[in-house]
Amino acid sequence: MAELIRGTEVVVDDWTWVRLPESHEPVRKSAGKVVLFKLTGEPAASDDVISACDIPAGKVLLPLSVWLRRRDELATRADDGEIGVWLDSHEEPAELAESLGGNLNRLPLIGVNFPKFIDGRGYSIAFILRTRFGYRNELRALGDVLRDQMFFFHRCGFDAYLLRADQKAERCIGALKDFTTPYQTSTDGQPPVFRRRAAPGAGA
Repeated sequence: MAELIRGTEVVVDDWTWVRLPESHEPVRKSAGKVVLFKLTGEPAASDDVISACDIPAGKVLLPLSVWLRRRDELATRADDGEIGVWLDSHEEPAELAESLGGNLNRLPLIGVNFPKFIDGRGYSIAFILRTRFGYRNELRALGDVLRDQMFFFHRCGFDAYLLRADQKAERCIGALKDFTTPYQTSTDGQPPVFRRRAAPGAGA
């Protein structure tokens, strides 16, 4: 069973993560040639699939495509804080921001899916949500969430982590402190090592 870490604690997950059925349709290039690998992530879900998507009662974390096409019927639940939205690694934060009139903080929760641990696009999505769009509420990493990514998740702006089912929460929490000195700037406010060295009185 997947465990949820919020901050540095294991907590009960009171959100239902809603996912659309996986599509096995090939992606087509603009020239019409069929390729069997995915170019930009999952093919867009059809209107029928989105319309038929079951949205249970309570707090639900919905795919971006479902939110975009059904947000009018979900408006009351969104106002009550029952709707969160998750983005796949190929989706654009700007689409979500536009649907909310530029105010992402109307959502209590945004998730970012990592379909495979080698797919790093989710880090950029998190950084953009925190910096460009000023999102301040819970930002949750989903999917292939592993111990070795935890430190970097946190640096990019995530503050909650739905672990892959085979991961141990205690080890993942410990990984948030794997490194003491970062080499790059990010959202967590830690100055990188080159700026520490350049600071007056920092030493040779």
